Amino acid sequence: MDDERKVAGLGCGEVLAELSDFMDGEMAAERREQVLAHLQGCDVCEKFGGAFTAAIQALRRTEIGGSKEKDPAFERLRVRLGQATRREQT
Repeated sequence: MDDERKVAGLGCGEVLAELSDFMDGEMAAERREQVLAHLQGCDVCEKFGGAFTAAIQALRRTEIGGSKEKDPAFERLRVRLGQATRREQT
């Protein structure tokens, strides 16, 4: 990442690599607070994180045939977004 910054002890690459886990609530509370502090202090990650979050939330609101079941396409897209985010780091 060209604009790599250290905020709250984390680099942008670390935050972006863990953004999906952050959104899913799949990280320890201490790490979540650290990622949140980085997002609040880094305008680049905050902007990307906001767009990423909005896209994921919109996908989660998608319903199949009126049911509340998750669309299998959502899961594939979530995985692909995570992979693309990690590739961006390298």
